[in-house]
Amino acid sequence: MTHLSTTGLAVEIGGRTIVSGVDLDVPPGSMLALVGRNGSGKSTLIRSLVGLRPPAAGTVHVDGVDLARLSSRRRATRVAYVAQEDGPPEDLLVGEMVAMGRTPHRPPWAVDERSERELVLEALRHVGMAAKVDRPCQHLSGGERRRVMLARGIAQGCDLLVLDEPTNHLDVHHQDQLLQTVRRLGCTVVAAVHDLSLAAAHFDAVAVLHDGAVHALGRPRDVLTPELVRDVFDVGARHLTDPVTGRVHLVLGAGAPPVPAPREAVL
Repeated sequence: MTHLSTTGLAVEIGGRTIVSGVDLDVPPGSMLALVGRNGSGKSTLIRSLVGLRPPAAGTVHVDGVDLARLSSRRRATRVAYVAQEDGPPEDLLVGEMVAMGRTPHRPPWAVDERSERELVLEALRHVGMAAKVDRPCQHLSGGERRRVMLARGIAQGCDLLVLDEPTNHLDVHHQDQLLQTVRRLGCTVVAAVHDLSLAAAHFDAVAVLHDGAVHALGRPRDVLTPELVRDVFDVGARHLTDPVTGRVHLVLGAGAPPVPAPREAVL
């Protein structure tokens, strides 16, 4: 399993600093959720963590190796990345799309080898899509497309999986199933997550991005307090603990005083 860390990481776009001073330490096999309001820099930070956007300052280390020193092919053997709105081309079959995840590991002539085919099928089994291996991608729903792209990331065979909004376009059942699947893989996971309830229920740690920095970092129950959720996200919240599993669930807009309306909006 892979250890991911950042030190003093800063990321800029067009000369404007999006996030800075980011210090993260993601132990092997753990799952970290990046949360924040729209425009807080989650996707930008994610792209820097996988080497697609060079940092303006600081470093990203994977198992102690500076990611910036690795070639793109070497990075692809260490880190699997599934983008937010990444979707399979409509002219490919599902199996062909997932097989693209094997590109960093195989010689060009190995495309149709039986072992490669089995790796593709295994990745699709993880997301419940093996029966559709030969279906054209153009016939998939939005949720099925997301699951296929996750399967491509799984097929890449990396111990570090970086996901940008992995539950987009999924219904409640498949959101839960997908995150349980990711957990069962046993790899190190960093994911930008829009849903605070999912972050609280499924992840070992949460980093809250706010005002261009990591505002809070730690266990979900310690970080996603009603006070922080109110201050950062402008919504009331409370915790509920499952008496059977012990998992903490974050209930938004329940049991907390309403956030005061802006003064100019009060009639």
